[in-house]
Amino acid sequence: VDFGFLDFTTLEKRRFFCEREVVLNRRLCPDIYLGVVPVVEGAEGAFFEGEGEPVEWAVKMKRLPEEGMMGRLIAERRLREEHLDLIVDKLVPFYQEAETGPQVNKYGSLETVAYNVEENFSQTRDFVGQALPEHRYRHIVSWSRRFMEEQEGLFAQRVAEGYIRDGHGDLYSANICFDEKKREVYIFDCIEFNDRFRCGDVAQDLAFLAMDLDFHRLPHFSRYFIERYVARSGDQGLLSLLAFYKCYRAYVRGKIGCFTWASPEVEEERRKKSLEEARRYFDLAYLYAEGRPFLVVVFGLSGTGKSTLARALARRLLANYYNSDVVRKRLLGLSPEEHHYEPFGQGIYREEMTRRTYETMAELAARDLKEGRDVVLDATYRARAYRALVFEKTEDVPAEVLFVQCVAPEAVIKERLAKRACQEGEPSDGRWEIYLKQKEVFEPPEEVPPEKLLVLETTRPVEELVDQVLAHLFQRAGQAFKG
Repeated sequence: VDFGFLDFTTLEKRRFFCEREVVLNRRLCPDIYLGVVPVVEGAEGAFFEGEGEPVEWAVKMKRLPEEGMMGRLIAERRLREEHLDLIVDKLVPFYQEAETGPQVNKYGSLETVAYNVEENFSQTRDFVGQALPEHRYRHIVSWSRRFMEEQEGLFAQRVAEGYIRDGHGDLYSANICFDEKKREVYIFDCIEFNDRFRCGDVAQDLAFLAMDLDFHRLPHFSRYFIERYVARSGDQGLLSLLAFYKCYRAYVRGKIGCFTWASPEVEEERRKKSLEEARRYFDLAYLYAEGRPFLVVVFGLSGTGKSTLARALARRLLANYYNSDVVRKRLLGLSPEEHHYEPFGQGIYREEMTRRTYETMAELAARDLKEGRDVVLDATYRARAYRALVFEKTEDVPAEVLFVQCVAPEAVIKERLAKRACQEGEPSDGRWEIYLKQKEVFEPPEEVPPEKLLVLETTRPVEELVDQVLAHLFQRAGQAFKG
């Protein structure tokens, strides 16, 4: 096989790259890569390490625990911050000790980076209109070129400061495995066949795993991973390159998906899945290039599960979270846990105070969005006028806005409100009679554009609901600004 960037056309070349694979991967997995063995053919077929003339070469490895594969941990919701700590603990000394110098530095130069980026664009031009819309392609291209032009000094500084290393090149969840008993992580299968793909700024390697976590809708783990690495390594400069390299890595994955989709020898089902994945990766690349923060307004009547969802969503996004009960009581100098069981629309819940609460929440959101922070607002938003405040206060702020309306069967709502009344530390004063009053005066969100509204029935597990919100949010963000 000869793909230009990968040449395995002769037996000797394949042996050479097997040996390279062992040498390079032993840097991170010294006990896993055992060596290179011949494949010989005998009367009973091909087998490893026998007598005879080699017909192929293979890398001999120890078997990794299937249950510890990072992709499986993600799929089964078993990934924890402790796993990311293990990765960081492994990578910090790895990059510090990895080869650098003139022969490696050239791969982090702006010239090489630009070549890699432009190669992506030229190799995907035929897929524009099918895997990604023309307007999105043009935006990613122009943003990437503008970033490289404006940050020429930053790329040169990274070279001068020694951050260009002979790294991994394929650092994402498919190539990471954990041994829970040994508290060990194995980062395997680095790129051995092309130095240009393996060597580069450490930020490029790290951005791949951060992007991969974003792709799996785990942005809180993505941020945690980068923050931990920066804290351990002291490499603050990588943050300035993170969005650029995440965009680049997402685009590469989209390109690979397109190549698979376009391969006639691949079965139809896999081709379809590859195209769907490619579109998601291109959406993500566009999202990084757009750089717009998220504003999610989670609303609904008391007991519909909005606060449970909003808090879980804020944790996943690492977003700033504002709850109307907490904001209202703080405006009045009260403790959030101090209960005021007032009649509907009276006392601290009088109209004047309610409007002031919603205005404050919208102002806090606008402030945070201007600083580039994601925001989750949690309130009933029973009136159009209150929802309008969100649009009014944030109209000059570039942000992706989504309203999520929570609904649930009344029997479930009644049970939830009864349980809530017994919980300590719960700021809400909601109860069944308040729910009934809210229901009478609730104004349907007909003024919210359909593309900015998601209605969720909240009897499903909260993590499933969060996944659905993030999927909708990322899809909407990827489709924004079609000019």
